[in-house]
Amino acid sequence: MSSLIQARIAAHRHGHAVGLPSICCSHAQVLLAAMQVALAHDSPLLIEATSNQVDQFGGYTGMTPRQFRDYVEQLAAQQAFPSDRLVLGGDHLGPNTWQALPAVDAMAHARNLVAAYVQAGFQKIHLDCSMACGGDPPRLPDETVATRSAELARVAEATAQASGLPPPVYVIGTEVPVPGGESSLDGGVSVTRPDAAARTLAVHRHAFAEAGLVSAWQRVVAMVVQPGVDFDHSQVQPYDAAAAADLSAFIDTQPGLVFEAHSTDYQSEAALHALVRDHFAILKVGPAATFALREALFGLAAIENELLPIEQRSHLMDVLERVMLEDPRHWRRHYAGTATEQRLLRRYALSDRCRYYWTTPAVQQAVDTLLANLVRVPIPMTLLSQFLPEQAADVAAGRLAMQPEALIQHKIAGVLARYARACTRNTAVTSGRVHHRVKSAATP
Repeated sequence: MSSLIQARIAAHRHGHAVGLPSICCSHAQVLLAAMQVALAHDSPLLIEATSNQVDQFGGYTGMTPRQFRDYVEQLAAQQAFPSDRLVLGGDHLGPNTWQALPAVDAMAHARNLVAAYVQAGFQKIHLDCSMACGGDPPRLPDETVATRSAELARVAEATAQASGLPPPVYVIGTEVPVPGGESSLDGGVSVTRPDAAARTLAVHRHAFAEAGLVSAWQRVVAMVVQPGVDFDHSQVQPYDAAAAADLSAFIDTQPGLVFEAHSTDYQSEAALHALVRDHFAILKVGPAATFALREALFGLAAIENELLPIEQRSHLMDVLERVMLEDPRHWRRHYAGTATEQRLLRRYALSDRCRYYWTTPAVQQAVDTLLANLVRVPIPMTLLSQFLPEQAADVAAGRLAMQPEALIQHKIAGVLARYARACTRNTAVTSGRVHHRVKSAATP
């Protein structure tokens, strides 16, 4: 399926303002919503698993790459999503999870990680060796990052050949934003300098050539850079096209390449259009989708509180809070402040650390109870309007069923549809610049 990515990027480089959203999430409701949006916009769907989320040992989801592939394919069958439009990618593949180990050991794990992803049929591989491991200097030289990335690419190539699979496409880069957003944006984030991007490209090209990977280099389709967008727990740094103009002009001189923009969550739709126009043609989104999931579930829990006696309620918010306090490993290093401030961050932060807890048994049971309650007890339109007004409008118009899961997926789809509109053929190119025409769609 790598041809789908290559075709999309080729169309972009031929003047069409098209791109590709990358859905970085494993939650079923998010993936089902993403499939609905891709169907509505007649576009391919790129779903990516992150190195700490899915690995050869199970990651925090408990899934290996092969299990994740099977899981996504089952959801696609449930949604009647065509398998030939589904592409799987691996995000931040490298020694990320094993940074505390000596570099030689961390890279051994990383080689096995990449092999497991490629063997499972993942066709887009983001090689990320930008992090220092045990014994490394705090900031790795570009040459070290590139050499380690080429080492992993060699594993990927050999694995694909041995498995009889098409070779993957690659994404490289050294200025990789922090996965899941920054701890604080108080100092802002700076746009990658064009000379830094040029150096990254040159050292990677040299490292691939030294490793005998000239043919693999032809399948490097994107670079990760910092376009000047990011978010922390409570604020978003919006895209500034003028600040990124020189960087955008640089990639124009590199045939066949585009930029991959990480941490685009919470950008306005206008900003997403501008990013695609300026050659940030792969847009990564994750926490914004699970943030919408959380908003939908909290809205439904508020409706449940109005409809049912206390002994029958799911108590979802209380259960989630209890589980997060009992197992603070996914948020403790990220959320500072008083007990009250931490409680608000656990529930409402843009970084959405509660996304790590939805599949824990107690929280999943609470969600199941919530959904069952709201299937059994009809939701009045007045309450839906109060707590989920956008969904209420589409229910009233006959475009949406008054079913809890449909309401949740609709809420998530509203976020993901902004990416689909920014990345599909709803634009025209005039005098070298792109002028966007907004395309209406029944899907949010």
